[in-house]
Amino acid sequence: MREVVTPTVRSTKRRVLLKLGMALALSVPVSLVVTSCAADDPLAQQADAGDGKNYIAGDGSVTEYTATDRGEPVELTGALFDGTSVSSSEWIGQVTVLNFWYASCAPCREEAPDLVALHDEYVPQGAAFYGVNIRDEQATAEAFERSFGIPYESFDDKDGDVLLDMTQYVPPQAVPTTIVLDKEGRVSARILGLADRSTLNALISDALAE
Repeated sequence: MREVVTPTVRSTKRRVLLKLGMALALSVPVSLVVTSCAADDPLAQQADAGDGKNYIAGDGSVTEYTATDRGEPVELTGALFDGTSVSSSEWIGQVTVLNFWYASCAPCREEAPDLVALHDEYVPQGAAFYGVNIRDEQATAEAFERSFGIPYESFDDKDGDVLLDMTQYVPPQAVPTTIVLDKEGRVSARILGLADRSTLNALISDALAE
């Protein structure tokens, strides 16, 4: 079922994300940050419990969702670094790959050439690729894109709006994370951490074949 986020819960989640970001920047244990919000936010409770359901480190694990388990299409809207507003409603009818990244992330740099190669292979077949940059200023993001020849646009998501909309699938500190959306805009697969090229290739191919 699609998660319905009320304004109160959205505000609470935003506070959790901001505190998580501060914890990462200051090297404060994440559990110390989210505990104070646990009474208000069920996601924070899960993080504090340490059961790995949401706030977990990216470890390269792959999750595929069967068609019957995908629920409703994702709903997100954000602005690209060039200022263009993009809504997930525009992606219906195509397979879409979302890669959450930032420039100083070592696994993001390692997987970048493979994402470029997969983009070049699958865009002619009806797929679309977007980055979701969760941390960088525009100049930093664009320098990364020039360095690796990234051909697709990225969302400027320093405010966390896209990340909040995808919280069910993207743990805040599990970057990189790569999401594959099916032609109905539903999450068909997820890779937490470094995306192996052959694995992501198979996930995109499977989604296009549906």
